[in-house]
Amino acid sequence: MSRSVEDIAKVIEAVLFAAEKPVSLARLKQLIPHAKNGELQEALSSLEQHYRDHAFTLAKIAGGYQLLTRAEYHDYVKRLFATRARPRLSQAALETLAVIAYKQPVSRIEIEAIRGVNSDGVLGTLLERNLITIKGRAETVGRPLLYGTTEEFLRYFGLNDLSELPKPEEIEQMLRAREEMQEENEESESEEHSNDNAS
Repeated sequence: MSRSVEDIAKVIEAVLFAAEKPVSLARLKQLIPHAKNGELQEALSSLEQHYRDHAFTLAKIAGGYQLLTRAEYHDYVKRLFATRARPRLSQAALETLAVIAYKQPVSRIEIEAIRGVNSDGVLGTLLERNLITIKGRAETVGRPLLYGTTEEFLRYFGLNDLSELPKPEEIEQMLRAREEMQEENEESESEEHSNDNAS
């Protein structure tokens, strides 16, 4: 690796370390204007190789690059942020999110036809969490709003783009596993608090 590419890799490393969200290749080009596209790609590849033996990895998520802790260390890092845990999504929210992810752009009427229940409140929650967004209006009677997923949705589920969505029969299993992991972490944290109070 040439000195120039090595320097670019260090700049990228610093940027990704400081970034809270994935950084796109276009944004990296803006931040490092002297770097050629080939040099950026080479620097990213060298960083990916470099992190192979580390506790974190360079991942491509939501169309950008981000440094992430490896899955085997998730529980330890989760404890660090236990007090800042986000509220879990309800089963209704997860079902609605799955419908939107696979059918987007989709209207509330179509979502309710699939789920069989009113989805107004759930849609409001998903909009507040920035997991979905309004994509426009349908060219049908009443011109209902159409919903689709966001980049936050991709980040939340660790996807680079929608082509990486699991098969429909796999998504419920993935969502259930995520919820179970959160429940286990909460139970573990609750036990730790109980032990602390007892001592």
